Amino acid sequence: MSRTERYEAIVIGAGQAGLAAGYWLAKHDVDFLIVDANARVGDVWRNRWDSLRLFTPARYSALPGMRFPGDPYHLPSRTEVADYLEWYAQANDLPIRTGVRVRQVRRADAGFEVDTDGVQLQADNVIIATGAFQTPVIPGISQQLDPGIMQLHSSGYRNPRQLPDGDALVVGAANSGAQIALEISRARNTLLAGRSVGSMPRRVLGRDLFDWLWPTVMRPGADSAIGRRIQRDILSSTDKLIGMSEADLDSPSLKRVGRVVGVREGKPQLEDGSVASVKSIVWCTGFRPDFRWIDAPVFDDGGTPRHTRGVTAVPGLYFLGLRFLYRLNSSLIGGVGADAEFVASALASRYGASRPSLLSPAA
Repeated sequence: MSRTERYEAIVIGAGQAGLAAGYWLAKHDVDFLIVDANARVGDVWRNRWDSLRLFTPARYSALPGMRFPGDPYHLPSRTEVADYLEWYAQANDLPIRTGVRVRQVRRADAGFEVDTDGVQLQADNVIIATGAFQTPVIPGISQQLDPGIMQLHSSGYRNPRQLPDGDALVVGAANSGAQIALEISRARNTLLAGRSVGSMPRRVLGRDLFDWLWPTVMRPGADSAIGRRIQRDILSSTDKLIGMSEADLDSPSLKRVGRVVGVREGKPQLEDGSVASVKSIVWCTGFRPDFRWIDAPVFDDGGTPRHTRGVTAVPGLYFLGLRFLYRLNSSLIGGVGADAEFVASALASRYGASRPSLLSPAA
């Protein structure tokens, strides 16, 4: 029989959201444990494609209390981000247990029970910090394609050497798709399918784009007038390319094509009626949340958590790292800290005068 451990709080996920939560919980002297399914802190970033770089500069990619090392305006690589998260956990002496896969979270008489592969965890509070990008989305037509065509989702793509010889198709023309297509096109002919999403320059009036965005559109709450407008624009289309224009995607080995609309004779059919005779496809078609492992009445019909700034109607259950959780940068490394401070303060306030609050909630 597995043993049972009890804590005041369990944080599920040791990515940027979970680590930020841990930082603020420690400030409130909460007895907590962070658990993560990966073998090392930062593995969620190490497992992304080799050439990935953030589109936010290091200056705007730091967690609370620890600047991101290096030139403040360099764009960190996936390895730099992973190492930074690992250093952050060590520097703040956060209680983290890796290699722990959570099977279910459910309410119990004394709070919550968290079922794992080994130890059963119990807690007064649970913070779900598994992030905004969980389950890869691949269109159903993928199952109708010729099995001789190699297919990968962007979450499984590492570098062009994975792909067989022959032309490649990248589906999805937002930031991830454009970056991956450009990289693959240096090694073989590549089609990039999807409509143009527009772009924003890396520099504006001599300064980095985020010097303008961070204190303006990123700071107001997502429920503000400007926040609602930007959310509507993004959710009805997709994010604009940042630091990359359509001209950057113009090369002899990279061709822009329309959307993939079906399958003909085992090959992807494009909206102009033509078929793409390719040997490999990388689906850059996004992710969706999957919280079916949480047994609590806090989800809408689409499975999205209902909350106010990460605080749900179920006492002791919180979310962090979701897109637009409170601000437009809530899912970004540099934006999650403010949300984590608010959630940690809300959690600590459940203990009343017995729990001294070292910091006031974020505005």
